[in-house]
Amino acid sequence: MPTGGGKSICFQLPAIYLPGTAIVVSPLIALMKDQVEALIANGIPAAALNSLMPEEERHRIRQLCIQGKVKLLYISPEGIMSELHWLLQRIDISLIAIDEAHCISHWGHDFRPEYTQLSVLKENFPKVPLIALTATADKITRTDIVEQLKLVDPKIFISSFDRPNLSLTIRRGLNKKEKTAAIVHFIHAHHRQSGIIYCMSRSNTEKLAEELAEYSIRTIAYHAGLPPEKREKAQEDFINDRVQVVCATVAFGMGIDKSNVRWVIHYNMPGSIENYYQEIGRAGRDGMKSDTLLFYSVGDLIILRRFAEDSGQKDVNLQKLNRMRRYCEADICRRRILLSYFGEETETDCGNCDVCKNPPQRFDGSILVQKALSGIFRTGQFVNMSTLIDILRGSERAELTEKGYNKLKTFGVGKDLSYKEWKEYLYQMLQLGYIEIDYASAGRLKVTQLGRKILFGEQTAMMTVYKETKDFALPTKKGGFKYRPIRPIQSASVEETLLDSLQQLRKQISEREHIPAYIIFSDDALDDMVEKKPTTLDAFSEIRGVGQLKLDKYGKVFVALIRFVLRLPKES
Repeated sequence: MPTGGGKSICFQLPAIYLPGTAIVVSPLIALMKDQVEALIANGIPAAALNSLMPEEERHRIRQLCIQGKVKLLYISPEGIMSELHWLLQRIDISLIAIDEAHCISHWGHDFRPEYTQLSVLKENFPKVPLIALTATADKITRTDIVEQLKLVDPKIFISSFDRPNLSLTIRRGLNKKEKTAAIVHFIHAHHRQSGIIYCMSRSNTEKLAEELAEYSIRTIAYHAGLPPEKREKAQEDFINDRVQVVCATVAFGMGIDKSNVRWVIHYNMPGSIENYYQEIGRAGRDGMKSDTLLFYSVGDLIILRRFAEDSGQKDVNLQKLNRMRRYCEADICRRRILLSYFGEETETDCGNCDVCKNPPQRFDGSILVQKALSGIFRTGQFVNMSTLIDILRGSERAELTEKGYNKLKTFGVGKDLSYKEWKEYLYQMLQLGYIEIDYASAGRLKVTQLGRKILFGEQTAMMTVYKETKDFALPTKKGGFKYRPIRPIQSASVEETLLDSLQQLRKQISEREHIPAYIIFSDDALDDMVEKKPTTLDAFSEIRGVGQLKLDKYGKVFVALIRFVLRLPKES
């Protein structure tokens, strides 16, 4: 069943009515915590055993289970193995539920070796009913789950994978600045709505969170490298709407039952359709209209390919990555591709993806393709996508001249097209199989056998007309906030005038950032500024309460005001 489709109630409701304790195997402490708290809030005795608990607390929960006072016990697969021969033998088990069951399968997108030992549950408790649940399991994964758990002729229930309330949009080939601009405008269009931005790396989550904060977007970063208390605070702030946006690695969101997430952005392409489907499923759990946006680039593809090749399941992961890539490059209804992947067919297009909203128009692009393929051949198939575009557009970059690319016959033959147009058409050529990327050689482009047929006129290349997507320039930071002129009170005392001016400036910043004035600078800090009158950034850094962050953020504007009040020239 899809994320938010009601899987938990499939075991929670029977657990309440059956005598004894239900054992729920769950992969994440955050997921267990969320579900246990929700059950307790509804008056249902539930508990979790995990490795971060003090031993006294673990002992107390074990005793409650033995006394039959816990209806649902959440425990990790590792915990199952350690409690198997003592605790589990001493309690009356009503049912066993394996949550996030795709983790069992080598074919699943989040395979975890510790899950493969769970067949011991069926061996040790053959008469206890067992249920396995997941949001994302294709046919081969479902078969593997049955085999790994040693289930005999189980009933298999498959709900529809369709989430018609989610819009699906892909943006291809944007650079970092363009992505930031697109994200800022996307968030401003979703005023006060909660959303998640998934990033490939920890550093990206932090950098992006800092960047968005500069546009008055309440944002927080979340990744596994943060201390547990910071991760927990980030999660709590997001759940309780104290922040609007969380920039996170894929660890975030599993089991978080926040129904009003209105959008999900993928800053980088996910490694599989299962990952993508599960992550976008965290939007619109309440069934209301929600939006998803994925940025796709060759750079991401190269990194993900390297990850797949270095993994313990190279062939499986490369296969999944290629399916994800084809989804991103497709020019047919995206929802039909998703549903087909999970074995569900539909006869109509969805009308709620970027392809359906802007149906492609085709043209004979043979000459355009021949220009690109000829350019690749004439460089000895030695260039990547950006260098090829520069050659076709006749760029005057020194690097091209040094390598003699400016003397090629194909140099400048594509001046009539913009960089973005060439980039889009090269993506199409990849999708159509005319070119391929040599991942082992810095992403160099190679012409395929099919591409040779186009190059030598043996076949026609039907291409899709490039449609300019409206791109936005980045707004002025802080959402375009304009400072009002500071009008100091008229006073014989320069100190009194300066204090009043600093208070006005602090008030304007607090209005701009929607935070209390004292968080920007305390009254004590303003008094220190009045006393010391710092007129350089170095001097300002010595003020009480001024750390590096506040120095970088507010230093220049406060120093400029102090110099203005003191009638000193502007600092050069």
